[in-house]
Amino acid sequence: MKKVLITGANKSIGLETARQLLRDGYYVYLGSRDVEKGQKAVESLVAEGLDQVELLKIDVSDPESVKAARQELGRKTDVLDVLINNAGISGAFPQPATSADLAMIRQVFDTNFFGVIQVTQAFLDLLEKSEAPRIVNVTSGLGSLTLHSDPTWKYYGVKGAAYGPSKTALNAYTVVLAYELRDTPFKVNAVDPGYTATDFNHHSGPGTVEDAASLVVKYAILDENGPTGGFFSTDNDPVSGVSPW
Repeated sequence: MKKVLITGANKSIGLETARQLLRDGYYVYLGSRDVEKGQKAVESLVAEGLDQVELLKIDVSDPESVKAARQELGRKTDVLDVLINNAGISGAFPQPATSADLAMIRQVFDTNFFGVIQVTQAFLDLLEKSEAPRIVNVTSGLGSLTLHSDPTWKYYGVKGAAYGPSKTALNAYTVVLAYELRDTPFKVNAVDPGYTATDFNHHSGPGTVEDAASLVVKYAILDENGPTGGFFSTDNDPVSGVSPW
């Protein structure tokens, strides 16, 4: 049975991603920084008959928490097949470039960018033991510099100094990571699940968590012929699924 770690999986897209992978026969380590919320999420899945799941306490922005999570997972398994870096925060809006609070910007980057690097590096040795390791970095269309430079883009006016730039940085890290692992069985991709109705945006998005999670799952279960080093989103181009950097 293949094993997957999903960070920030106690609710919304992360939880639905766990649900869909459980249905696909994966064993899920449900990452959550809040133990109580994480355990409730696990219990909700078990109640649906999806019992190949357990909680892993992890705060991606806290190096000690990441280290402890790696040690805990290492006591449970010798191999990890999939890592989905889903945990993320938006920061307080608005985020004007001329006056946004620097502490807030650093907090967003600590989770959305540095947190991904910390987790990836910490669990890489377990992933390397998989025959077909996969890494999915959950990003956003707001991280696309190309789209942000296009006045005709539907979200052209949605700009900020913290959230979008943190995802731009994440996209750049994805490119570098995929390149470094290009001659290995790894597949590493950035996936934008689209503007989805979740707590993250006060349920203002038009997309469903089911559709959002299905896109994340698609790149988590790629076969050997799948792409690596890409940026994918059906929100921008539903035909090709490719999003511009």
